[in-house]
Amino acid sequence: MQSTSRDSLAALSGELDATIAGGGDLSALAGDVYAVADLLSSQARLRRMLSDPSIEPDRRSDTAKGLLRGKVGDAALGVVSAAVTARWSSSWDLVEALGTLANEALFAAAEKAGSLNAVEDELFRFGRILDAEPQLTTLLDDQAVPTARRSALLGTVTDGKVNPLTAQLLRYALSQAGRSGFPMRVEALAEGAAARQNRSIARVRSAVALSSEQEERLAALLSSTYGRSIGVRTQIDPSVLGGLVIRVGDELIDGSVASRLAAARSALAAR
Repeated sequence: MQSTSRDSLAALSGELDATIAGGGDLSALAGDVYAVADLLSSQARLRRMLSDPSIEPDRRSDTAKGLLRGKVGDAALGVVSAAVTARWSSSWDLVEALGTLANEALFAAAEKAGSLNAVEDELFRFGRILDAEPQLTTLLDDQAVPTARRSALLGTVTDGKVNPLTAQLLRYALSQAGRSGFPMRVEALAEGAAARQNRSIARVRSAVALSSEQEERLAALLSSTYGRSIGVRTQIDPSVLGGLVIRVGDELIDGSVASRLAAARSALAAR
């Protein structure tokens, strides 16, 4: 998103916090907002009209309310109305913003239920399943296959095995996967769940499993280094050979034996 859209999303997130604080069924709110985002994804003319800065904000809001009143809850109608009156750098930014706000509502629901950390962990672990099962990833990400069929496949993997809020987050990510890819959206969800807890995620690859004590020490070291809370999520990768490969956001710390061997081979070849 460009700065205009980011500023609009930040303002809307603040308004959403007030809605969340007011109580209500946050899962239903998210479901309604997801449905509107899916509608705008499939209706280009409507999407462009509701994000067109040349059209008066009140007119855009009235159009959205007229179309959606009675079809979504009042809370969702308020979120959508506020979103269409904001300024967006592109019509797709409006869709992305609605999805982000619905995600935040579900994160808040998990937080209230005391299960946000578990949801974050499930999202991370599902991302690792996608890494380990390329055939599954290809099937879920195939835009030539109707969303309903891909969603049914997703259900066979997740139904009864993850928190219902996790499943709801994954279903929407799947419906919007065509614009950035399903694995990237799952990764973004895990990071969003961590951000809701005011922390970042360190993705750690090692040749062998780390003990709980080792994970705690590594989390403390990374938190001290970066000056913010860092949660550690580990993945066993035999190709690392030894040491650790750590990614925090866009920063990669490669302390693996494999990388040192590769560097040594390069140095010898250059002589």
